[in-house]
Amino acid sequence: MGLFDRFVKGLAKTRDKIARSFRSVLPFGKKIDDAVIDQLEETMLMDDMGPGTTTRLIAEVRTAYKSGEISETQEIIPFLKRRIVSYWPESDRKLIMAPSGPTVILVVGINGSGKTTSVAKLCHYLHQQGKQVILGACDTFRAAAVAQLTEWSNRLGVQIVKHQQGADPGAVAYDACDAAVARNADYLILDTAGRLHTQEHLMRELNKIQRVVEKKIPGAPHEVLLVLDATIGQNAVNQAKMFGQHVKVTGLFLAKLDGSAKGGIVIGIHDQIQVPVKFVGLGETPADIEPFDPESFVEALFSEAA
Repeated sequence: MGLFDRFVKGLAKTRDKIARSFRSVLPFGKKIDDAVIDQLEETMLMDDMGPGTTTRLIAEVRTAYKSGEISETQEIIPFLKRRIVSYWPESDRKLIMAPSGPTVILVVGINGSGKTTSVAKLCHYLHQQGKQVILGACDTFRAAAVAQLTEWSNRLGVQIVKHQQGADPGAVAYDACDAAVARNADYLILDTAGRLHTQEHLMRELNKIQRVVEKKIPGAPHEVLLVLDATIGQNAVNQAKMFGQHVKVTGLFLAKLDGSAKGGIVIGIHDQIQVPVKFVGLGETPADIEPFDPESFVEALFSEAA
């Protein structure tokens, strides 16, 4: 199954919602007017595309209509697709690599966001590329978290560095860095305890892990990926802003996109928090991960709306 087809399948709930709402306001062959554009704006907001991005896109549609670039409703969706794709530069969607030694990826997010499964997917993705991956189980607070990651590491064939539940997460990160350097690993992926911005003790632990990693491996962590649950729509933006106050997030992993009718959040989230979406989760298995590709995503998202 190609990338476009995987997006079509994974975005089924969102795509059906968008198709219904867009068809209702953009019937084929109708002349564009201000009323149509106002209805379109309301529809885009309801589809979780975000207020800032919606305002920007609607302004561009209005300008194109006034200038005569578009005149009938069936021209709006192709116009929107071109504009949306242009919002995502390729450069900021690639994983940041270490100039030498292991690339360290710190994975953060709250419990229930799909973080642990997303870590497994990321391990699988890199391992399938022939990269040597070491997993650091720094979520020592949650019951069964270490056991869960150990099971994933066994299934995926990647090495894991772990301590007992309740151990110092910074000590796990320290040992994992040593192992990654000693074993010439390509990637070190550090899972961390799920936390909310109000849990100051967990935020302090996260900062401690960062300091440990910085001292052990120059320039690390090279990536800080925040896992967000796509099913919560605009609330995911609020979570991202909260995390951004405590840690420098470099990329987003949108999980549970296949179970969401709020996939429009992908369109608006970059504009709202200035952090690129780097990966999306499109199912339950480790193989259900895709690097974010705007062209395929947008085509799949609007495939039934035109």
